Amino acid sequence: MIYLNDEHIRELGVDWIKLIDLTDDAIRTRDGGKSASPLKSYLRFPETPNRIIATPAYLGGGTELAGIKWIAGFPGNIGQGLPRAHNMIVLNDSSTGQPLAILRCNLLNGLRAAAVSGLMLRAYAASRPDEEIRLGIIGWGPIGRLHLDMAAALLGNRLSRVLLHDLQGVELATVPEPLRGRTEITSDWRELYRQSNVIATCTVTENRYIDEKPPVGSLLLNVSLRDYEPESMADVKVVFVDDWREVCRENTDVEQLHLRQGLTESGTRTLADLVCRDALAEFPGETVFFNPMGLGIFDIAIAGYYYRKARQLEQGIRLE
Repeated sequence: MIYLNDEHIRELGVDWIKLIDLTDDAIRTRDGGKSASPLKSYLRFPETPNRIIATPAYLGGGTELAGIKWIAGFPGNIGQGLPRAHNMIVLNDSSTGQPLAILRCNLLNGLRAAAVSGLMLRAYAASRPDEEIRLGIIGWGPIGRLHLDMAAALLGNRLSRVLLHDLQGVELATVPEPLRGRTEITSDWRELYRQSNVIATCTVTENRYIDEKPPVGSLLLNVSLRDYEPESMADVKVVFVDDWREVCRENTDVEQLHLRQGLTESGTRTLADLVCRDALAEFPGETVFFNPMGLGIFDIAIAGYYYRKARQLEQGIRLE
């Protein structure tokens, strides 16, 4: 059994196209019935917003691993100079149950989130081959920054403009140097929202704030899941989810659309519809609202990739 941390992951390298392909493969494997992903379990603490989420999963196909992600979210940590989230993944051999690896990696959680967004972004960009992408990111924390890295690697010169907004401000020096000439920092989310055709919300907000209709034909990567007032999305016809059971709960925007605007599971499309059945082709030119709660199979796929790469390159710390 080996142990990997963020430093090991950085040494092993981030290949965004590979990570997006892994999420694609995971969805195809799931669609073929060779996976298992029970609903996440939430451990909450009395009288605080703190929580720890358990996400077990098995992924067959080319991965053939099981495991669990155990991620703690403690908002008060920020005031103590600590990370808001702490992420750990345990991998098991799917044929024997033997523990194979422990990955204590906050970075993996961000890589998974951005790779899943990349799967949707790749399909969206392919469906609009003549359009340049104007990417707006609301929330310039670790997840927002990884989304910019992913989009730059995926889109290349098609990424014509980057707009960034964060309540705490954004320093241009935190933007990768090759992208600074294309980057604008906005003082108001509305300015960013109106000028972008791909919008990634990567915040930790407790209060919904987006109260206007999105730009026509845009892609909304709703990574933080709780940014949009239901009325702002009432006319959006194309809603994608990774899993309806997962995302239509916990006060997500999808749950609010369900409760207040009548959205139902049959009114949504899934990532399997996107990847396996070219669902975007049904909706040319429409605004697309993507809500990824995060499936455990993605965590297992990406953690498994790094585990196997670490073994091949003899990296990490051997525990036994």
